[in-house]
Amino acid sequence: MTNHDDPRTTGEDRHQPADAAAEHPVPSNPDGMDQRLPDLVELIVELASGNLAARLAPSSAQDPIDAVITGINLLAEELQDVYSGLEARVEERTELLRRAQSELERLALRDPLTGLANRSLFAERVGQAIDTSAGPAADQPAVMLLDLDGFKTINDSLGHTAGDAVLVEVARRLNSVVREVDTVARLGGDEFAIVMPGVGSAAAVEIADQALEAMKVPLTVHGRSVWVHASIGVRIAEYGDSADLLLRDADTAMYEAKTNGRARVLVYEQAMHHAVQRRLRVVSELGTAIHNGHLRLTYQPIIALPSRRLIGVEALVRWHHPHRGLIMPEEFIRIAEESGLIVDLGRWVSRTAVSQVAAWLPLIGDREFRMHLNVSPVELRRPGLAEFVANTLSTYQVSSDFIALEISESVLMSEDPVGADALADLQAQGIQLQIDDFGTGYSSISYLRRLPIHTVKVDRSLISTIVEDPVQRRFVGAIFHLVESVGLSVVVEGVETEQQAETLVELGFTRAQGYLFGVPQSAEAITALLETEAATPPSLT
Repeated sequence: MTNHDDPRTTGEDRHQPADAAAEHPVPSNPDGMDQRLPDLVELIVELASGNLAARLAPSSAQDPIDAVITGINLLAEELQDVYSGLEARVEERTELLRRAQSELERLALRDPLTGLANRSLFAERVGQAIDTSAGPAADQPAVMLLDLDGFKTINDSLGHTAGDAVLVEVARRLNSVVREVDTVARLGGDEFAIVMPGVGSAAAVEIADQALEAMKVPLTVHGRSVWVHASIGVRIAEYGDSADLLLRDADTAMYEAKTNGRARVLVYEQAMHHAVQRRLRVVSELGTAIHNGHLRLTYQPIIALPSRRLIGVEALVRWHHPHRGLIMPEEFIRIAEESGLIVDLGRWVSRTAVSQVAAWLPLIGDREFRMHLNVSPVELRRPGLAEFVANTLSTYQVSSDFIALEISESVLMSEDPVGADALADLQAQGIQLQIDDFGTGYSSISYLRRLPIHTVKVDRSLISTIVEDPVQRRFVGAIFHLVESVGLSVVVEGVETEQQAETLVELGFTRAQGYLFGVPQSAEAITALLETEAATPPSLT
């Protein structure tokens, strides 16, 4: 046999390779037995034990025993080939399994889009940063949370592929401002985080400021410049803090940054936690107020100039808190928008206002009259707004001619496809759409022609000085004529003095709203006004 571990395969061995068989006569032992037989048995035993490399050289006899030897040699060779192939496949499969396991581990700990750490790995790294902190006197770790401002608008206007490209670039920029020991993570959506071990307060704030500056450089996506800003919250650890506490407080600071101007860095302070608790309490109480009827509507008159007859009202919500008394919208509308309660609130306002119009219909008769309702960006982007309005009008048997929806400039100017579809559906129902607070945003007169609107409400800031400032007076007059030239009507808000009203009449304005003509008031007060006007012919007013 040719196994190099077997002494029988040495030069003195009688078993040689097949090509040397002619040199090997038939061996025999002292008893006269053919030596090939015990050698053959030994070969079979070797093969059976797993030594597939063992071989027995045939003799020169070329008899049946040699035929058996040759057959077993061929079978052993075949088995060895099969075994080698199996061994190679096992090694290949083992390598594939190892790679798959590595990929699973990567997917379990990495964000697939950006390659950053995911939430699980980030939480692990925060825990490690706390555990390796040297003690109370050492620089403590810090956690930074970053949320992109207005990212949804990018997704809605440019598409999710562009949005993904923005997220990848943001990840790259964040990696460029951190230290090697820091971990950058994407927690989900447009929220990123950085854990900075042993960084200390000053260095942590410096890194956060650098991250904020990195966001201010415009990105180029699909050939378009995209501006991305971020709100950043930082929590500097104190000795003994837990990972959960750091994450919670960094999130609180980020929320404060977002609600106090955005595009800024705020370091967590204890007062922020109290503010969050207050907001949560307001959200809970507002939800209860919506469902338990603790809200009420007031109505501010909108009048015709110069007759000053009522041509509509704007519905304004007020909250009567059982313990705090009357709460004005400035205190709860933004919280309602942030929490999502604005949808429930808006629908309550719409149902209540439309039902009030139904009650006024006998007094309205065939005169011009519209109920003006404010629509928030959140409501407009929530699918089903147009259907809800149509169902509400049908329920109370009120024509769409009696309803106007006021929408902010920024919403109308955005390229949000969901909002655009809602506006088109509302317009198709015959509902009048109006730009609210015109002059405070960035719309242009030429752009107004492309918007699905009927009326522009000029903001009070534009008329505050028209009596004493001739330049401002000419400017406001020019706005009126330009807006009318594109086929839109104009309502002026915030009229407070007789001199302002007279100036507006001189400039050609025919519709106005403001404290001069009436403060927001109860439905009963508007009913009385309608009754008075119904009994008074317009020519005598």
